[in-house]
Formats: sequence, C-alpha cells, structure tokens
Amino acid sequence: KSREHGEIMEVDWFSLTGVILLLCLAPFIVFFFIMACDQYQCSVTQPLLDLYSGKATFLSIWNQASSFSWTSAKIYAIWVSFQVFLYMCVPDITHKVLPGYVGGVQEGARTPAGLINKYEINGLQSWIITHILWFANAYYFHWFSPTIIIDNWIPLLWCTNILGYAVSTFAFIKAYLFPTNPEDCKFTGNFFYNYMMGIEFNPRIGKWFDFKLFFNGRPGIVAWTLINLSYAAKQQELYGEVTNSMVLVNVLQAIYVLDFFWNEAWYLKTIDVCHDHFGWYLGWGDCVWLPFLYTLQGLYLVYNPVQLSTAHAAVVLILGLVGYYLFRSANHQKDLFRRTDGNCTIWGRKPAYIECTYSSADGKRHRSKLLISGFWGVARHLNYTGDLMGSLAYCLACGSGHLLPYFYIVYMTILLVHRCIRDEHRCHTKYGKDWTRYTAAVPHRLLPGIF
Repeated sequence: KSREHGEIMEVDWFSLTGVILLLCLAPFIVFFFIMACDQYQCSVTQPLLDLYSGKATFLSIWNQASSFSWTSAKIYAIWVSFQVFLYMCVPDITHKVLPGYVGGVQEGARTPAGLINKYEINGLQSWIITHILWFANAYYFHWFSPTIIIDNWIPLLWCTNILGYAVSTFAFIKAYLFPTNPEDCKFTGNFFYNYMMGIEFNPRIGKWFDFKLFFNGRPGIVAWTLINLSYAAKQQELYGEVTNSMVLVNVLQAIYVLDFFWNEAWYLKTIDVCHDHFGWYLGWGDCVWLPFLYTLQGLYLVYNPVQLSTAHAAVVLILGLVGYYLFRSANHQKDLFRRTDGNCTIWGRKPAYIECTYSSADGKRHRSKLLISGFWGVARHLNYTGDLMGSLAYCLACGSGHLLPYFYIVYMTILLVHRCIRDEHRCHTKYGKDWTRYTAAVPHRLLPGIF
C-alpha cells in the first residue's frame, strides 16, 4: 500500500486464476480457430482428434501455419498509421451534415478521481472515408486486391499480436513512470492482474490521443466490415458467386458496426469506458481477439459456402433486425430518460422510476433515478438480450454443419451474463437498499420470467 496516488485493491484467488488462465489461453484460442479453418476446413473437432490419435502434433500444426511476413507487417503498419491519421488529424465534419449525429469534441463521464475528459468523436467519419477508399480501390484504382486481408490472414495474426502486446506493455510501464492522471490509477499487489486488467483509467499521449477510445474503436471495429468484404470477395474469386449467407453476415454485422460509430459519443458513458482500466484485456483484445474472432462467420463461409433457403434466410434476417431493434430501442430509452432527468414519455406515458441516493468517495450524498418503464421494466438488461439475438443470427446464417461459427454466441452469452453480474454487484454496493427495491420491481435480468 505504498502508492501515494490512486486506488489500491486486493485481488482474490478466483480473479487471479481467471486472469492467468486468460493470459495463457486466449492467444491459443485465437490461433486454434484460425488454424482449424486453414488446415481442417473449419472443423474444431478434427484437429483435436488428430492430436489425440497421434496423426498430428502441436509442432506439425504449428509448422503448417503461415508465419510472419514483411508484406503483412507493411499492410498492418499502413492500416494502423492511416487510422491514427484519421483519428488525430481529420477533425469531424460529419456532425455538421448528418442530422441527429453527435460528433466533434464531446465530454466523457466523470472518472473515479472526478475528472471529465474531452474526446474528438470522429469514428463514423473515419469509417466512411476508409470504406469510400476501399470501394474506390476495388472498382477503379486496383492498387491491391479486395482479397488482400484474407490472403494475408495468418501473417496478419502475428502482426496484430505484436501490436497488442506492445500497446499493453507500454500502457503498463507508462502507468508507473508517467501516468496521465495519477489519481485515476488502480494498483494491486499482483503483477499479472495489473498487466491484464490495466492500471491507468484513461492513458493518453498529448491532449487527444486516448488509448481506450482509439483501440476500442478504430483499428479493429473499422476493420470488421472490411474483413467481411474481403471474405465476400474471396468467395466470389473461389466459387464465382457470393452466397446469401455471406451477404446476411456482411449486412447484419455492418448494421452493428455503423450503430457503434453513430453512437460513439454515447459509448463514452458505457461500462467499457466508465469502469474498465486500460491493460492487456482491452489492448490485446481490441487488436487481436475482436478482429479475428468476431469475424469467424465470414471466414467459415469462405471455406464452407452455404446457400440458405429463402425461409431460413428470412428467419435469420428477422432475428437479426428484431435483436438490433431491441438493443437500440432499450439503449435509446435509457439515454432519453437520463438526458431529460425523467421528463419524457416512454411508450406513450410518463416513465416510472425508483429514487435512489448514494455517497461518492468524498462523502457527498447524491440523488439518482433507476428507470422501471418501457424495456427497462421488462428486464434489467434487455439491451443485452437484443445483442444476443443479433449474435445468434450471425451464427444461424452459417447453417448447422459445424460448431465453429457458434463460438460467437457462446462467447457473447458468457461475456454479457458476466457483465450483468458485475454491473449489478457494483450497483448493489452503490445503492444498497434502493437497489433491492429496484430488483423487486424488475425481477429478471435478461429473459422475462426465466432469468
């Protein structure tokens, strides 16, 4: 407890075990899925059976995988540099021309130390510029093939890992030597926990380069739709057509990505930005885990093209769109309620809520309101339910031939259920008896009547 600034917290054995397991296993999970597609047509059981029977060894599988290449390093360096350029050097003008879009300089939520950071919100603009250039190249300039991403997919995996570990390690060292805000650091006595979960709340270089905002949104999420387009181009090259399943995955995931950037200013108020510190979990996760594992459906469809029946495609599309509607509408209701301090209508009537009080670190008492109307009266996290419906739609677009495309819905379920529990534990600590009143009014978390 020798730190003179910041928060000190103890780490229990359960959390520490989880942290060490994730640090050790997550990179291998990503490699396993990408390798399974490259060497086993996306079967996840066959490589395990081959290892078990002795037909393959870890070394033989490793040796068959493409290694790091300077071509991929050049591609990735240009990509990340271009996104840094768009983030730092091109102030947002889209908020001046798109009605309803909030961009430009925006304030984040108050940090635990009481600071309010300013952010340059220009992710939608960066996404639009990047995609205009992508299509201009594909149809007019022909500087590179639209299949460039999948053609270098495994070498790019090594490049993203190098950046992910470099950024995480830099943020870790920076927190000790030159933190942006010393009061917003969280130290534990454990090296592994500090490295993985992060010490600094909002590490920055200069006034504007915010690690959390840039890595959470730019290199990985802008790339998400490009990666899917590259998969579609590869299908066209290999089979002479793009299947309806590939179109569905591209469209449904593009809606999600565009929603993220349209609501980037709102995102500053979410759990990722308001509560998570920046460490390996966010740094490596945004560079590697997100672009490689969130795009598994499209990768699977390159190796196993699926042409869905009209009925199957319609079910997938409807599930995806209803899930998105639920996700966006629930978030919109909560945002509207907060912005107007309850002076609004939800589902045509004045919202019901529970008045709460809580104390901040400086001992001051504050008042707050917990919404129990609209979607927030149906379940406590119905926005997550919508998110899970959308995630399931991506997976169902791939048919039922393999397990691999369904990794995403399993992962998202674990992630969001864990996030529910974590969020509610924090709210119970913050609001006490008022939170008990709230959970009595809205008894279910995700599925009304079930959970």
